[in-house]
Amino acid sequence: MNYDSWLLFTSIALIATITPGPAILLVSTHSVTFGTKYSIATMVGNVTGLFIMSLLSVMGLSAIILHSVPIFLLVKGVGAGYLIFLGVKLWSQGFGLDAIRSTAEGGVQPRPRIMKLYCNGLLVALSNPKAIAFTTALFPQFIHPEHSMTQQFCVLIATFMSLSFICLLAYAVMAAETKNRSSRIKLPGVMSKVFGGAFIGSGVFLATATQK
Repeated sequence: MNYDSWLLFTSIALIATITPGPAILLVSTHSVTFGTKYSIATMVGNVTGLFIMSLLSVMGLSAIILHSVPIFLLVKGVGAGYLIFLGVKLWSQGFGLDAIRSTAEGGVQPRPRIMKLYCNGLLVALSNPKAIAFTTALFPQFIHPEHSMTQQFCVLIATFMSLSFICLLAYAVMAAETKNRSSRIKLPGVMSKVFGGAFIGSGVFLATATQK
């Protein structure tokens, strides 16, 4: 793979990863609720999902998902339903910051289950049909049969995963900073409604996704 091709791939991948979507919403929510440090588990889960989808794309299996109506509807339904569930829960229950503060004041700092955060990130990545379509369309365009497939795959995957992690981390830091500021002006309730509504909207949007 030459430098120009890699640069073009990086530019396209950067635009895709920096654009707000379900993964960014999830990581931002976990950052607000538990802190940036714990939200890293969510980021790792999401990046793992992207790795799996990228691998399937190179193997041609993701194309089968996109062109199989039952499988596509199943993936779309799981992803949309999960996002709507998170949105409704966040809208009605908020971030749970009051419970976290009261517990911390009692001398015991609550710790979220790292594996649960990781699985949340993984599920959101694997059940997003738009992400599947993106990796299916993008990776084959930059794979040249005359060169080493393994080397090209490693370069593309490493670039895509690095950009995804960096963008998610940046959003997590911004979300945590916003929470710190809003807590001083009593806006966490408004934030939970905004994030909850965004999750519900994302779920509805995914539910209307088509195979083409």
